[in-house]
Amino acid sequence: MILTGPEITAAARDGRLTISPFEPDQVNPNSYNVRLGPTLLTYTAEVIDAHQPNPTTAVEIGRDGYVLKPGELYLGHTVEQVGSNTFVPLLFGRSSVGRLGLFVEITAPIGDIGFHGQWTLMLSPVRPLRVYAGMKIGQIMFFVSSGDIDLYRGKYQAAQGPQPSRYWRDAARVRAVAS
Repeated sequence: MILTGPEITAAARDGRLTISPFEPDQVNPNSYNVRLGPTLLTYTAEVIDAHQPNPTTAVEIGRDGYVLKPGELYLGHTVEQVGSNTFVPLLFGRSSVGRLGLFVEITAPIGDIGFHGQWTLMLSPVRPLRVYAGMKIGQIMFFVSSGDIDLYRGKYQAAQGPQPSRYWRDAARVRAVAS
């Protein structure tokens, strides 16, 4: 089951889920709009290596926006800190943003129960696109879980700002086990 807009509002008020800051006008019939934060990260290495940390550079989105270029992966973040110890959150790009040719969160839309923080957004434009800090870029839906709950205690907990991949931490454990 998916939470309706009124239930999202009730759950945010009674603490079953966290949305901070919470803006009532961002509640939809069955989702909550999230906004793009002011910082973007891009990887700087020619080749991104899944088994090691990769260098990034940060860009602040100015008052006049920032032009995203095709062929580049941008890591953005939500303004809002979102999480729940009760519901399963899923984040998708808004259809209005998709119609501008921007892919948002295509491969990793599911959040874990127990994660609380700003969400990192994977942004890939089809053609040059000017984006603005604070624009409504995605929407989060909340699903009711079934069964025992094991809260998230992972490597991105309490994230602030865009987070580069930490996959290399998982790869190091796999290599250690294989040795």
